[in-house]
Amino acid sequence: MSSRLIPLLLALGPVLLVSGPALARPVVVELFTSQGCSSCPPAEALLGELAGRDDLLALGFHVTYWDDLGWKDTASFAGATERQATYAALLGEGNFTPQLVIDGRRSVVGSRRTEATSAVAAARAEMDAETKIAIVRRNGRIAVTVGAGKGSAKVFLVGFDRSLRTPVARGENSGRTLVQANVVRSLRTLGTWSGEPLEFSEALPAGQDAAVIVQQSDGRILGAARLVPGA
Repeated sequence: MSSRLIPLLLALGPVLLVSGPALARPVVVELFTSQGCSSCPPAEALLGELAGRDDLLALGFHVTYWDDLGWKDTASFAGATERQATYAALLGEGNFTPQLVIDGRRSVVGSRRTEATSAVAAARAEMDAETKIAIVRRNGRIAVTVGAGKGSAKVFLVGFDRSLRTPVARGENSGRTLVQANVVRSLRTLGTWSGEPLEFSEALPAGQDAAVIVQQSDGRILGAARLVPGA
């Protein structure tokens, strides 16, 4: 950790999670899904397993384009659909569910465990010098510190619920009760990072938990960190 950041981190109070050499930053795994999609529950079960791993930041983004097909997803929001559309343009693919995007650079069908495992391993092998992040919940707000590095990227604040249980009354999953993990409730751009240390003080995002992602315009993720669950 840069010596320039230590006084700043101490001033922010107890650090709940710092990604760095002692704990390599997690690989970011994003599932684009819908409660109205009958092919999605197996992918959501896999995401639930991945959500329990410290070396991954697993997030479920519920898209809106299934909402007029029999069941309106209780967790869908426009930001999820927009984020998937951005990936579709970057990766040269159409939007589909369930889709897993791994570290912003690879896409697989969300229920294909072997392909997902291989993509995570490949992403981890390609990691180079990361941008260090500290994320703290303090006095009812979120304090975020992004360290020095190279490049230019956006800083995203993600709010999510750790678990969501939903009885589905209509549509392809009618009669099923879905249990979904790390359901994203909000996605906010904090600003643009250009290699110099940055700090933000933000209102708490919607959701029980929070994470920060530093991501380049080509999809490459330079850093990610999450609040300790339950803190």
